[in-house]
Amino acid sequence: MRVLLVGGGGREHALAWRLDQSPRVRRIFTTHPENPGIASLADPVGFPFNVKEAYRLRQFCDREKVNLVVIGPEAPLAAGLADALEASGRAVVGPGAKGAQIEASKAWSKAFMRAASIPTADGRAFDNAHDAKRWIESREHAPVVKASGLAAGKGVIVPKTIEEALDAVDRIMSKREFADAGAEIVVEECLDGREASVFALVDGRTILMLDACQDHKRLLDYDEGPNTGGMGAYSPARVLDDEMMTRVEREIILPTVDALRRDGIDYRGVLYVGIMLTHAGPKVLEYNARFGDPECQTLMPRLIGDLADLLWRTASGSLEDAEIDWDRRSSCCVVIASEGYPEKPVTGRPISGIEDALAMDDVHVFHAGTAMDKQGALVSVGGRVLSVVALADDLAGAREKANAACACITLEGAQHRSDIGAKAI
Repeated sequence: MRVLLVGGGGREHALAWRLDQSPRVRRIFTTHPENPGIASLADPVGFPFNVKEAYRLRQFCDREKVNLVVIGPEAPLAAGLADALEASGRAVVGPGAKGAQIEASKAWSKAFMRAASIPTADGRAFDNAHDAKRWIESREHAPVVKASGLAAGKGVIVPKTIEEALDAVDRIMSKREFADAGAEIVVEECLDGREASVFALVDGRTILMLDACQDHKRLLDYDEGPNTGGMGAYSPARVLDDEMMTRVEREIILPTVDALRRDGIDYRGVLYVGIMLTHAGPKVLEYNARFGDPECQTLMPRLIGDLADLLWRTASGSLEDAEIDWDRRSSCCVVIASEGYPEKPVTGRPISGIEDALAMDDVHVFHAGTAMDKQGALVSVGGRVLSVVALADDLAGAREKANAACACITLEGAQHRSDIGAKAI
């Protein structure tokens, strides 16, 4: 198998690391060789990646006889890259543009859930600030305000008061803090409960449930600070026992895939559902059309089986015969972020100590916002810089080991949480 991996973050480094272990994979190509972690495992395609020039990737796949394409990030999926690269004898992991709407447009997904009777928060979509504000003013409690489009996981504002909710509308629609993602918004009730991330591989008709995770979106310990793309995660999620996972599959995952098929959408890829476990049962917070980041980094070290085979079966419609198992130990992922993240990350600072962290047993470090400078030194180039993952017999031990590994790594001004999984522990 010859694999093309699209994307250059920590999620894609984790996928490349796992794909490289497959006996079926002969060679891996990457669209983002500037990521040192990915570059150590994959060969560059040889030209800058631009989703608007999908024909260049298609020509590359034809020339290099690529069998499997794995698309990591949401933006290329929303732009229709899976549609452009699909060909006879070549499997593409990731839905086409129609299926990717489930993440790319929160307004579309809200209407989709309503039509399919999938449990979710009560809410409405608005394309102008005036109507949105009038609706908010009619509410008794402050609602959640979301940019409808793609905002790198940061387009959700959870106000504490009606006044803050009105201000959130201005921030998203008038000031365009999330650029064009805020041309339309979704305003919905704020759900109370415990949150979890549920993943399934979908081959168009067959569903393979994966172990659940719990993400930590807030920047600081004790869930303080602004929302981010994710500051850490752990797996398996203690809030979802076997009975609740069965209920989520029956009440949410299966109806979602059935509704996609009824709408004529052949969905092949990862279905990520953000769940809130409320007193009335599980409800959908959001859909993603790909692996989460950092949930993917948390899951990959626990996966027992051939990832390349699983993804091939997902894309080619043969998941019914797939084999998968999980390491029974707990996994804890801690994200090291740059100073100033998420508003204005400070970049270009040297990073050291990764080798010391990797010398620890059952510790993995996945590169996200890193690069090599002209002198060959490792430096930070993004907001979320590294994902440090540790395995241990229990979650407390995994977190302790992950935090100790983070302490080995030096990055001036670095931020990371020390309390990942605290509520579960």
